Amino acid sequence: MSWLRRLLDHWHPLFQKGGRYEKYFVVYEMVDGFLFTPSTVTHSAPHVRDGADLKRVMMYVFVAVTPCIAMAMYNTGYQANLGMAQSGLSSIEGWRGTILESLGIGYDPGNVFACVWHGFLYFFPVYLMTLVAGGLWEVLFAAVRNHEVNEGFLVTSILFVLTLPPDIPLWQVAMGISFGVVFGKEVFGGTGKNFFNPALTARAFLFFAFPAEMSGDTVWTAVDGFSGATALGVGAIGGLAAIQEMGLTWTQSFLGTVQGSMGETSTLACLLGAVFLIYTRVASWRIMAGVALGMIGTTLLFNVFGGNSNPMVSIPWYWHLVVGGSAFGMVFMATDPVSASMTTVGRWMFGLLIGCMTIVIRVANPAFPEGMMLAILFANIFAPLIDYMVIQTNVRKRVLRNT
Repeated sequence: MSWLRRLLDHWHPLFQKGGRYEKYFVVYEMVDGFLFTPSTVTHSAPHVRDGADLKRVMMYVFVAVTPCIAMAMYNTGYQANLGMAQSGLSSIEGWRGTILESLGIGYDPGNVFACVWHGFLYFFPVYLMTLVAGGLWEVLFAAVRNHEVNEGFLVTSILFVLTLPPDIPLWQVAMGISFGVVFGKEVFGGTGKNFFNPALTARAFLFFAFPAEMSGDTVWTAVDGFSGATALGVGAIGGLAAIQEMGLTWTQSFLGTVQGSMGETSTLACLLGAVFLIYTRVASWRIMAGVALGMIGTTLLFNVFGGNSNPMVSIPWYWHLVVGGSAFGMVFMATDPVSASMTTVGRWMFGLLIGCMTIVIRVANPAFPEGMMLAILFANIFAPLIDYMVIQTNVRKRVLRNT
């Protein structure tokens, strides 16, 4: 990479003030900052408790989510190949089929290599469209406000993609990430000033704007005409018995070889990311624990006092933790340091609120079996109020202690 470093240094005077390409200085800084450590880093700790900068924190999150990325490509291809085998299809039309067949990869669901390649051909276009569409908005706002493009969008983009079904139209991907970046972050002032998670804002926009492409039984497997419901979709109709009748086991849900959004299905991959985030102290374990305890406690209450009229009441807590986007939301979305609570006690309350609301939405709302996304957005609204209450309570205690 030394040749690239020399090339950027050679072009740098052209982008500086007074240079020929001064108006493109923001783009130059974005490329330079993404590939290399900026030359204008602070030499003392810029934060109160830690010397880590934003770039390092965002790179840690990206590393933590790599198991989910790998599982997204494998499971997307696995579900597609399995659906083809069940439907009696021997090939697919279009450029994906041309690539797979020209390379001799095939569509064997038992071949890990074939599954990863097939899934990659669905994952990569969605991610590329997210980077292009969202990146253009990031550069536009950076140019207008005359500030640098930071690595926050890199994390937002990958988290957004992992919440999507594999065969979503690319124009909808562009609309979703545009809404998330503009109305979820930039209208509030940019990175660090938003109170909604931008990736979840983009996902919520797509869900309510295009429900047919974001829900149902036909969007989770990248095979035309194939119908395969998620565990939560089946559970909303027939409870735990219906989930088991469809041949789905708890182990499959834990590993992630089930229908669902590309990167949300594997609880194991999410837990690997959680261990890394907790070890590096990037994410709060209190929020994760609060979400888990809130889900477990609310589920137990419904199991005991919910009655028999609603089939979702009978689903035990250990199933709720591995189906849908529970683990992914708990580890990567709820722990967003900008939109989550910042006080120690507030993080417990914030996590408990998300866990309780998730189960309430899943059980009490017949039209929307997955509740993690809405629960986190709901808790984002109350995060500042939770922190304010905690701080004011501490202030009153100190005043009383010293009077």
